[in-house]
Amino acid sequence: MFRKIEKFLELLMFNSRWLLAPFYIGMVGAMVILLVKFAQEFLHIAPGILSSSEGEVILAVLTLVDMSLVGNLLLMVIFAGYENFVSKIDVGKHEDRPDWMGKVDYSGLKIKLIASIVAISGIELLKSFVNVSDMKDRDLAWRVGIHLTFVVSGVFLALMDRITEGGPGHHPPKEKKPPH
Repeated sequence: MFRKIEKFLELLMFNSRWLLAPFYIGMVGAMVILLVKFAQEFLHIAPGILSSSEGEVILAVLTLVDMSLVGNLLLMVIFAGYENFVSKIDVGKHEDRPDWMGKVDYSGLKIKLIASIVAISGIELLKSFVNVSDMKDRDLAWRVGIHLTFVVSGVFLALMDRITEGGPGHHPPKEKKPPH
């Protein structure tokens, strides 16, 4: 009797991972929204590119790069999150399958996420530097401080992962010795 209840609860908990699937579908929707905004921004800057100053072009291109990085970040979270927490994505040996797909664990995903956030923050900071004459010193200081917070957080996350790799409870895979 208790074994049946235990088996039912375990199956229920195991299958509850599928409750995350709508989150990943929602992130696919967010990518569509981002694509629409990217196209809107591109169509906004393209007609006036010849009459724009160098600084305006740099800012416009940085905005597009920024959106592209956010799209990459979303894709990484969708693929790695779904594969780590819900189910494997079975596309077989599709020629376009990214090499990293199926190889990014939760720890690797955290590092990739913080690296992407640092890159996005860096681009935002670069955009601020291009428009430094239009910025108040206080606002610029806040942006630098926030960026440095992301950088330091990323370093600490990487250090924590490195420390836990060799700590108790972590057992690296044993190397297989070739037969003699």
